[in-house]
Amino acid sequence: MLTTTVGLGDRAYPIYIGAGLIDQADLFIRRMPQKRAALVTNETVAALYLPRLQAALEGAGVSVLPIVVRDGEAFKTWETLNAIYDALLSARCERRTALIALGGGVVGDITGFAAATYLRGVPFIQVPTTLLAQVDSSVGGKTAINHPLGKNMIGAFYQPAAVIADLATLSTLPPRELSAGLAEVIKYGFLGDRDFIDWLDAHLEALLARDPTALAFAVERCCRNKADIVARDERETGDRALLNLGHTFGHAIEAALGFGRWLHGEAVGAGMVLAARTSRQLGHLDDADVARVTAMVARAGLPVTPPHLEIAQWLDLMGHDKKVEGGRLRFVLLKSLGQAYVDAAVPRPVLEEVLAGAAVDG
Repeated sequence: MLTTTVGLGDRAYPIYIGAGLIDQADLFIRRMPQKRAALVTNETVAALYLPRLQAALEGAGVSVLPIVVRDGEAFKTWETLNAIYDALLSARCERRTALIALGGGVVGDITGFAAATYLRGVPFIQVPTTLLAQVDSSVGGKTAINHPLGKNMIGAFYQPAAVIADLATLSTLPPRELSAGLAEVIKYGFLGDRDFIDWLDAHLEALLARDPTALAFAVERCCRNKADIVARDERETGDRALLNLGHTFGHAIEAALGFGRWLHGEAVGAGMVLAARTSRQLGHLDDADVARVTAMVARAGLPVTPPHLEIAQWLDLMGHDKKVEGGRLRFVLLKSLGQAYVDAAVPRPVLEEVLAGAAVDG
């Protein structure tokens, strides 16, 4: 088992990474103030892993309330959040009752938001079962639900007590979901870890083949990179914004198509290519750099071209991005491969040229 720590003073917490961790009840109990937990998952993950985790916890004397919600980004809504509240209130869950999120990014985000707001805050443990959640969304305390006008627009910063990433759960991940997770893995290289870019170039096919050693290395490397950034900038007032490489474009794609049509990682993959093209237009990257970004995204099985959207629709949807400041769009771009920065002064003609070119390419 590998362990990385998110260093937030007296709110620091561990990230445990290894195979078979779902069955290790002691990892959970040491972070629970009472032997009672509400276990939130979705229909798909429940069939695979809910009985195992519930049996492990109950075998250790923990009383478990299972809460099963519908599966998919389309259900990351107030209605699903209220269903979780209903279950917690009906069971008279207390302020020391832990909420455990068993699933991917949607389950983790919505359970975390429920934990942040139920009784003004209850303990929360992340058990990510997708690659995307293990390397990114489960770490750092961002919790949210979607709004029709924008992704993750309603939420809270609320850190978990622990993240328990069982690598064995990746064996049941559909190929499309695995590729979606690789978008976030690739992101960490391009935004600030040049050595990791080179490692990915050599090991991307091993990750696609679910090689255990490669997966363990990638998950730990990504978690360590994110933990370092979160420790410096928990609430995204500075460096943490760099983690949104590809996301301004990607979130616009998700909102335009309807949440769930494209997976989050698919939209981020195409968004990273658009960010690279924008960086080239601003004189930071050359054609070879853009080709390298595009090739890696494609090798991961991700789209490199966005769906066709009108320029006005792109601009309107990106205007709802959380990074907008003073009415100005802020993009995470690349000064070089492995060095990201936030740019709030991308000239509109440059942006329109990039988006128009993407539409032509499509």
